[in-house]
Amino acid sequence: MRSKRWLANLAVAAASALLFAAAFAGLLWAGASAAQTTPTGEAADLDLDLCRRRLDAGGAQIDRDCLRRVYALPIEQWPRPLTDPGARWSELAPLPRQAPHPPGDPPDPARIALGKRLFEDPRLSGSGQIACANCHDSELGWGDGRSVPFGHDRQRGRRNAPSVAMSGFAAHLFWDGRASTLEQQVLHPLTDPREMAARPAAALRALRRDESYRRDYAQAFGSPGIDLARTARALASFQRSLVPRFNRFDRFLEGDRRALDDRQLWGLHLFRTRARCMNCHSGATLSDDGFHNLGLHFYGRKLQDLGRYEVTADPADAGKFKTPSLRNVAKTGPWMHNGRFATLRGVVNLYNAGMPRPQPTPQQVGDPLFPQPDPLLHPLDLHRTELEAITAFLETL
Repeated sequence: MRSKRWLANLAVAAASALLFAAAFAGLLWAGASAAQTTPTGEAADLDLDLCRRRLDAGGAQIDRDCLRRVYALPIEQWPRPLTDPGARWSELAPLPRQAPHPPGDPPDPARIALGKRLFEDPRLSGSGQIACANCHDSELGWGDGRSVPFGHDRQRGRRNAPSVAMSGFAAHLFWDGRASTLEQQVLHPLTDPREMAARPAAALRALRRDESYRRDYAQAFGSPGIDLARTARALASFQRSLVPRFNRFDRFLEGDRRALDDRQLWGLHLFRTRARCMNCHSGATLSDDGFHNLGLHFYGRKLQDLGRYEVTADPADAGKFKTPSLRNVAKTGPWMHNGRFATLRGVVNLYNAGMPRPQPTPQQVGDPLFPQPDPLLHPLDLHRTELEAITAFLETL
């Protein structure tokens, strides 16, 4: 019995030793394999160059390992954006936590709170039934989800209600850029007869009769008094506070390279390169703050809208509209200045086709106002899977 027990113990010990030896050998093999497959020095540079060339090839598929390797690098070592002559671009960057404020007018919680209250108050309209928030709803990306909004007496507007979430970063406001500051911008819809149709004197009287408003204005501005200038400042302060929340794209830019999945990362690569999106959408705000003609002017037809020309009277501006920020773009449909595109993928398809290029009728040939196609637009010939990747990327912004 003792000999059998001794033999059994010996067998267990031998088996344990073999398992340990096998595990140790496996570790040695794994380490050697890793050393062989992880290039260093010149080999690493050559391998990275090969990856860049593979990404440049384009097509229905992408080398995902190469994609991850290249975009694990610092932003300044990413593939340089493909842009056309005349494009004004800057490198992608995380969005600042705070929008810029006018000199001497820093963010003030009391002023922001007053602006929010005014933004939601229908007493600022002529009918007493329409507030700023009617067309700029926080649950709809600070737009209204319609092609064009309804205003005073249910009048239909001419243009899509843009999101105000990024308005604090914009150098030009409205689709045609008619205002250059938020303080100017907020007064336009208040008094526009097709929008809120307010009579400023009547609206101010209503606010002055409210004791709580008198108290809020005094707290926000340090002294009593309710007037149009203070009302505009409060509304502007509130809009500057609407910086979109920190999202996965910003986390990716700040170093969390797993914040985007493979398809979203492929979309980012295409956005920078073959899709040429950075012709107009770049920097932290994803906008060049410029004006472009996308062929959606309907010149000489019922839906004609000449955009920037209506502000400048310069024929070169006919049919041009402001480049919107792409921040929160998936939440702000329908899209374009006329709101005629119901899906984000449809917009991507249209850019892939090079956008519409209306041709003048015989009567319009030689007309200096006939809008000319933007030279930054041309067919892209991207594959369906590439378009899906771009759309997936846009949904992360």
